This record gives sequence, C-alpha cells and structure tokens, in this order.
Amino acid sequence: MAERRLTVALEQDGPIPLAVAFDCAPGAVLGIFGPSGSGKTTILRSIAGLYAPRTASIAIGGEVWVDTASGRFVPPHRRPVGMVFQEYALFPHMTALGNVMTAIGVRPRGERRERAEHLLERVHLAGRRHRRPAELSGGERQRVALARALAREPAVLLLDEPFSAVDRAVRRRLQDEIDDLRRSFDVPLVLVTHDFDDIIRLASHLLVLEHGRAVASGPLGDLTSRPDSGWLGEAVGPGAVLEAVVARVDRAGGLADLAFEGGTLVSGDTGLSKGMPVRVRVPARDVVLAGREPSNVSLHNVLAATVVALAPEPVRGHVIVQLAVGRERLLAEVTRDAIARLHIEPGRDLFALVKSVSLEVLPLRTRLT
Repeated sequence: MAERRLTVALEQDGPIPLAVAFDCAPGAVLGIFGPSGSGKTTILRSIAGLYAPRTASIAIGGEVWVDTASGRFVPPHRRPVGMVFQEYALFPHMTALGNVMTAIGVRPRGERRERAEHLLERVHLAGRRHRRPAELSGGERQRVALARALAREPAVLLLDEPFSAVDRAVRRRLQDEIDDLRRSFDVPLVLVTHDFDDIIRLASHLLVLEHGRAVASGPLGDLTSRPDSGWLGEAVGPGAVLEAVVARVDRAGGLADLAFEGGTLVSGDTGLSKGMPVRVRVPARDVVLAGREPSNVSLHNVLAATVVALAPEPVRGHVIVQLAVGRERLLAEVTRDAIARLHIEPGRDLFALVKSVSLEVLPLRTRLT
C-alpha cells in the first residue's frame, strides 16, 4: 500500500496570489506560518476542495484530488478531509453528539451514535455530549469541532487557527490533545497559525508564507537554524529550535539540565521532569559570542562553537551568525563591530554564551522528528 503522503502545488497571480509547493507525510505536522492575508487559509480551503486555484495539483498517496492540467477535480464531499475551522462552524441547534454524528456519513444510526460517543470520549467530552455549543466553553467547542473532523475518518487533517479563541492554559491542553491524536491516527496534519508558539509545540515541518508565496520551507530544526532567517519577522525574530530531553532537575536551584545533540543546556525549571522530551527555542539576540571561555560569570551555558556561516543580509542592522555546537546549529545576532573585533568568519572557534532565563522551553509528549 502506497504511503498516504499529501502533496500540494498551487499557483495563481490573483485575486489571492499563490505560489507554494509542499508535501506532508503521515504522522508529520506541517505548520503554515505567516501574517494575516498571506494565503494560509486559502491553502487549506484548496486542499479541502472549497476553493479552486487557477493552477493546482493535490494528491494523497496515489489518489489525485486536483489536477488542473488534466481537468480532474474531486468535489469536497468525496475528499476524506477533516477540517477544523477557526470559528468552529458547529450547528448551534445540535448537541455535541449530534454535531459529530452528522459528519459520520451513511451508517446505521446506532453505529453512528457509538462512533460519535467514542470520538467525544477521545477528546474528553463524554460528559458534555448532550450540551449545545452555546452551553460549552471555547475550548470545549473546539474539541467538538476536532471530534467532528475525525468522524470523517480523514486521510488528512487540516487545522485553521485552532487555538485563536482560547486562553494560554486551554491552548496548551488542546495542543497536548492534538499531539496525542496525531500519533493515534497517523495522517498528515496541516496546521495554520500566526502564533509561533504553536509551531514550536506541534510542528515537525514549517512553511512560511508572504503574500501567498512560500519564502521558506523544510524541517523545523533545519529552517530555524539557518542564518538567512529574516523571514521570521520582527514578531518572532531569528532563533534556533532544538529538541532535547530533560536529564536532571534541580528543584532547589530552580534549574533543569537539557541534553541535546550538541551537549547540555541549563534552563529554568518550569515544572519539567526527568526524561521529558522538550523543544527549546534559543533566541539569536540572546546569544553572546566570546573569543575565550569566560570564568566567574553568572551564566550557566557556555558552549564551545564553530562559526559555520554569516547571513548575507543584516537583520535590524545586525549580522546573524550560524554556529555549530556539536551536531546542532545555533544562531547569534551580533553587531558589525563584533564581527570585526572577534574576527568572526566561517571556521572560527568561539564560545556561545546563553542565559538560562532566555531559553523558551516547551514540553512535548513525544519527539516529532
């Protein structure tokens, strides 16, 4: 049986400009990131069959859904797509159970009810199945929408800003549940978001959009550690994303040791536990470079590094330096004066200094890569 990989290529000049091509394997999470109006939702609607770009090719495994060159177009109701809309799109007059049952299709009513109850249980809403949307919280409505999307037994799951209407605590719980479902259902998952925290927490791959055009695409770790990462914009800024495992927790000192491919990073203890997989974002502007290993400093993280590359264009007037730390890559944002004073060039051995409090650490249920 062929791998059920989603492959997409879309192109048109207007009215909504598009120029993207990507794929997403089963079990992978492709995060589509960009500002409002960059075409993120249009891509999801194209995959679902709700929008028809001028030039398009969309397939899942060996099944072609769209091929404008040959004139093939599979209508939305014949595509096994589960889509969670930003505004939930639930039927207000139906209960949570009824909303999920409507998506199951042609099956005996008893079988549809059993399936819907099982899915509501999967998203921790078994006790709320007889509530209508107005009687549910924002997080609960989003769970109903997720259960309804899964009810179609989708070959691909599409999430359009799924956390935009909930607070940070509910967002984290929903992220955990989506991560669990990702592993259970083993389908390609495409996540549209404008919040980079969602990308760090859930995505294995990243597609960055600007005016409908893909300006960067690839595995998350590779992409975020590139020196030419100005496309992340002022809202995020350059910064490498690493995968690590909590090796030790010092409750008294309020610290945790995070083992990664380049060694160990010490972060603040934010409720971490030993053995927990985590994602760590190291902002480039918080990495200081030194020609010699410092002593008697408050920093816990002093990492031996080698310069790999310098960005061809400055970011905010500064230079982005890519560093090899063991098998991993970090970024540092430094002034042009520092480049001259420290003789920073490819091959130069330096030390990267990182404050523990500057590390952004997000727990994972499992490794994504």
